[in-house]
Amino acid sequence: MENDGVENDYGTRPDGVLKTHDAGSFTFETGGYLPAVTLAYETWGELNEAGDNAVLVAHALTGDTHVASSAADPSAGWWEGLLGPGRPIDTEKWFVIAPAMVGGCYGSTGASSLDPEGVPWGARFPFVTVRDAVHLEKRLLDALGVTTLHTVIGGSMGGARALEWAVSYPEFVRGFAVFACGAASTAEQIAFGQAQVLAIRNDPHFNGGDYYAGKSPQTGLGIARRIAHVTYRTEAELQLRFGRAAQGEEDPFGGAQLAQPRPRTGRYQVESYLDHQAAKLSQRFDPNAYITLAEALISHDVGRGRGGVEAALGRVTATPFLAAVDTDRLYFPEQSQQIADLIPGEHVVHTITSHIGHDGFLTSAEQLGDPMRATLGL
Repeated sequence: MENDGVENDYGTRPDGVLKTHDAGSFTFETGGYLPAVTLAYETWGELNEAGDNAVLVAHALTGDTHVASSAADPSAGWWEGLLGPGRPIDTEKWFVIAPAMVGGCYGSTGASSLDPEGVPWGARFPFVTVRDAVHLEKRLLDALGVTTLHTVIGGSMGGARALEWAVSYPEFVRGFAVFACGAASTAEQIAFGQAQVLAIRNDPHFNGGDYYAGKSPQTGLGIARRIAHVTYRTEAELQLRFGRAAQGEEDPFGGAQLAQPRPRTGRYQVESYLDHQAAKLSQRFDPNAYITLAEALISHDVGRGRGGVEAALGRVTATPFLAAVDTDRLYFPEQSQQIADLIPGEHVVHTITSHIGHDGFLTSAEQLGDPMRATLGL
């Protein structure tokens, strides 16, 4: 990881190398304060002399900065089909920035970061909103020499950030793409989010968020991931892939006794699948970071303090590209249509066809490469 400062020639930096920027002190929307904030990010391509060929890519809830592979880091990125030479976001033409959201655990300041005394922030870490993240990302782009953001693009929580960019900085943003996200979190989305947050908070090792000197609340994080993952997929996909089949030689009734109740020791295939998803996240993600980002998404409301969603979107001047997944049961397509209806002008909601649900915005976004290029001038 490299620390850039603000005086370096960013155009000479290798693509796909994790860098950091010291964004200074920051007072958060709800009043929290940090004396110093670091933002981690990766870039691809080169910023032109005018500083106006920049594209910002915003990750989803547990995403990171590694959107696409590069010579410096050949590991596959999470939006590999969209970003790279000759792809819909052509890195031979555009200077692409992918920042890690503040509050996470991929290099930007979060609850696991150390305070000035060398102690993890833990429970003292401020409440973060999507708007906070955008204001800090604006500091990063200013330091990089970006004068105009040609496009900001993201899906799910990244889509919330993209929409917030368009509303918060209308004179700075020319175009934005929102995949699988609405203008404000709905009651159902809040409910799913609360269940995930409480799964972590109620883990016996959570210790109010100050668990870094002891055991981490990995069980709670795993339960949160299971809840979330079910919302990211469809009932039809789970049924087709797993049905009621047992996992290998395991007996789903193994260990169960009516006379002496005890937990089952065998699993169905779908249970094994969710266990696997939980274990993968537990290996790479901090539980406090999950809470911070989940609560930021719960609080997402582009109309907050602006007279409501209709008033906020009515002031949008950037060109929108709106996309929904046809089988999404977390962010229904009609939420994308609401954004289209409230932004001045006539706008189409483009459809990603996928049998898997919400995660289709990650796995099949390249379906919309041509219309996205045409709409946003990419």
